[in-house]
Amino acid sequence: MPNIKIFSGSSHQDLSQKIADRLGLELGKVVTKKFSNQETCVEIGESVRGEDVYIVQSGCGEINDNIMELLIMINACKIASASRVTAVIPCFPYARQDKKDKSRAPISAKLVANMLSVAGTDHIITMDLHASQIQGFFDIPVDNLYAEPAVLKWIRENISEWRNCTIVSPDAGGAKRVTSIADRLNVDFALIHKERKKANEVDRMVLVGDVKDRVAILVDDMADTCGTICHAADKLLSAGATRVYAILTHGIFSGPAISRINNACFEAVVVTNTIPQEDKMKHCSKIQVIDISMILAEAIRRTHNGESVSYLFSHVPL
Repeated sequence: MPNIKIFSGSSHQDLSQKIADRLGLELGKVVTKKFSNQETCVEIGESVRGEDVYIVQSGCGEINDNIMELLIMINACKIASASRVTAVIPCFPYARQDKKDKSRAPISAKLVANMLSVAGTDHIITMDLHASQIQGFFDIPVDNLYAEPAVLKWIRENISEWRNCTIVSPDAGGAKRVTSIADRLNVDFALIHKERKKANEVDRMVLVGDVKDRVAILVDDMADTCGTICHAADKLLSAGATRVYAILTHGIFSGPAISRINNACFEAVVVTNTIPQEDKMKHCSKIQVIDISMILAEAIRRTHNGESVSYLFSHVPL
């Protein structure tokens, strides 16, 4: 493809390389380093004048440093006369801080959106936003892709009893997500109502739906400390589920997450590679990874060619 450049930030270079390979391109030359006072320095190693530039940087690892690195890369390309700069952010940072749910609470996702716009971003490509309204925080085009096609493919290929399963949302907010998957598989769905005492701590859970003598598949957009999905798995087993799987788009897995998964009753915890999982897989054999580089690569190809990206919401050549 002519007049296109793909650069990788330091957060997830493996995913960036897979995207470039699928597009038949080489990653652009970029050097990122820190000064002794921890300021970030970025040097773009090739011309981007008149080019359609895509910068891949996921919201993981050293999140604040990676956000700053992305902003500097965007601005460096913009002032170097790139024709368009697209930020490819597989896991959008600060997405959980999307509303003012108590007095004096910041809406940090809106702040991140403002910073990306001011830096010079012309277009955003992201995946499974925690809250769809984040798209409205921008005055530039935002393509929120879904991992659903890859999730459906994994379920059909890896769960032999998928026709006798129930798709379960671990909270009421994910009901739309699980009903979509359940409809595509022509199976039932259920949801778990949870009450929190405070952030990352669940007080009580109530199952709405039937999982007795069925395979239960928990589906959510992300898991951080994994307290919710582990409690949900116990609830499903006590309600008569034969086996429990968890499928998550963004496997953050911070704090006690890995030990909780190891001690939980999951057959497998399946995540996409929007966040690097290699180190975590060494400590937890239950974690399996779905590669979504094809979805992102196809979105980049279609965007570059001026084609519709909405096609990817239901079809993608995996």
